[in-house]
Amino acid sequence: MFTEFVIVARHVREASQAPRRSVVVALRYALAVTNRRFFDNGDTLVELTSDSLLVGELYDWSVLPRCGAVVVFSGTVRDHSEGRHDVTSLAYEAYDEQVVPKCLEIAKEMRDKWPTLGRIALVHRIGELKLGESSVVIVVSAPHRPEAFDAARFGIDALKATVPIWKREQWGDGGDWALGAQHITDVKKLNDVSGS
Repeated sequence: MFTEFVIVARHVREASQAPRRSVVVALRYALAVTNRRFFDNGDTLVELTSDSLLVGELYDWSVLPRCGAVVVFSGTVRDHSEGRHDVTSLAYEAYDEQVVPKCLEIAKEMRDKWPTLGRIALVHRIGELKLGESSVVIVVSAPHRPEAFDAARFGIDALKATVPIWKREQWGDGGDWALGAQHITDVKKLNDVSGS
């Protein structure tokens, strides 16, 4: 548990300099170790959590002086899907032990394709989510916008195709697994979605 706290809080130089919100977030993460998987090496952050996704804090984390572009993709729960117009919520499940390693493969592939990238965050939520809540957030910083957009697009497409996370749609009188569920593939076998 202590290791997790240090990983999240290590960006704070001194407690007196820490914004109050950062300390609260660090404590929240430290106390929530049992419901999350996490990796952060300073420039790549990967997380699977049942907590609400903090999009603004991921954006703030991604900003670097050498990077002039930050692209944030947030996938949110909507009220419809293929063949249904009355979705009320989604429930996400994952093969927990594989999520972080698969996301790290994606981040490595992103850095191989776009070597100038600054920071990468691949964060997915599990559990029951209401309409409008973020289920997945991809954040990429880069010196220029083309590689930031291309890498973020690759990141979300690769995550959906290779990471073992599934969603169950709920509606007024029942629920079922999403029709769009696909076979899990290897990140190296994906086509280049950037068009370059």
